[in-house]
Amino acid sequence: AAAMLRTLRRRWDAYKYRFVPWLALNLRRKRRTLRYVPESSQDKIISDDDVLETLLKIFKALFVNDLSRQAHILALLPELKCNYLELLTVEQKRFRVNSCNHRSQHVFSPDEVLFNTLGFTISRERSSLLSAGTGVFVTKGFVPKGTVVSMYPGTVYRKHEPIFFQSLGNAFIFRCIDGVLIDGNDKGLSRSVYRSCSRRDQLGPFQMSDESWLTAALQNPLAVGQYVNNCSHEKAANVCYQEFDVPGYFPVELKQYLPNIVYSHDIESHPRCVVLVTLRDIKQGEELFSNYYTVVS
Repeated sequence: AAAMLRTLRRRWDAYKYRFVPWLALNLRRKRRTLRYVPESSQDKIISDDDVLETLLKIFKALFVNDLSRQAHILALLPELKCNYLELLTVEQKRFRVNSCNHRSQHVFSPDEVLFNTLGFTISRERSSLLSAGTGVFVTKGFVPKGTVVSMYPGTVYRKHEPIFFQSLGNAFIFRCIDGVLIDGNDKGLSRSVYRSCSRRDQLGPFQMSDESWLTAALQNPLAVGQYVNNCSHEKAANVCYQEFDVPGYFPVELKQYLPNIVYSHDIESHPRCVVLVTLRDIKQGEELFSNYYTVVS
C-alpha cells in the first residue's frame, strides 16, 4: 500500500502542472498563472497575420529543404514547382540549382531549418521544475518578444464531441477559450485517435496534418508545445498560448506540417491551432513557462 501511494504521489507531482482541475482549485494561491484580457476578441499577443506569416515561413523552408521527397506533390502542382525552386535558390544559398528538373541539394535537419529560418531551436528536456517531468527549452539562438516559439499539437475536439475515455489520466488536454479541446497526448488511445483521423483526411499524396510529433523524429520542430510547463512562484511565465484558426486559403502542400487534426470529419470549419508566443525576449538555455489560464474580465 505504501509503495502504491508513493507511485501515485510521483505521478501526481508531475501531473498537477498540466491538470486543469488542479489549477482551478489553486487559482487563488497561484494568481500568476492567470492572464487577464478585457474580452475574448483581444486574446491575442500578436495578430493572426503575424502567426500565419511565421507558420508559412517555417513550413515553406521545411518543404524546400526536403524538396526531393515532395516530387509526388509537385507533379500534381506543376505551377508551384519552379516557384519553390526559386525559393530554394533565394533562401538556401548552400543549394545549387541547375534547372527546374535537375538540382542538387543539401538536406538540413528540421532543427537546422528552424534555426536558419527563425534564429532559434527548441527541444524537450528534463524540466528545471522539481517533479514536473519533461519541459521545453530554447537550446540555441535567441527568441525575441512576440515570436511564435512553439505549437500545441493534437486532435481537436469541438464542444460535446466524445473525449471521455481519451481524457482518463491524460495530462495533455488543452481547453481553448471557446470550449474547444486539444488532446496533445502522444501515447495510448489519444495517439491512435490522432493517427486514425489524420489518415482518414489524407487526400491522395496530400497529407492534411503532421503525424511526426507522435514520434521522436519531428518533421515540424515547433510541435512540442504540449510539454511546456505552467509557471510557478519561482519561474514566471515567458510564453502564452494563442488560438489560431487556419484559413481556408492555407497552401495545401504545407498542411503536412500542421500538427492538428479535427476529430469529426463532417464538420466544415477552419482547423484550430494553438501557438505559444513569447511574452519577453528568451535567451539560449532558458526553459519555456506558460500561463495556463486566460481569464476574460
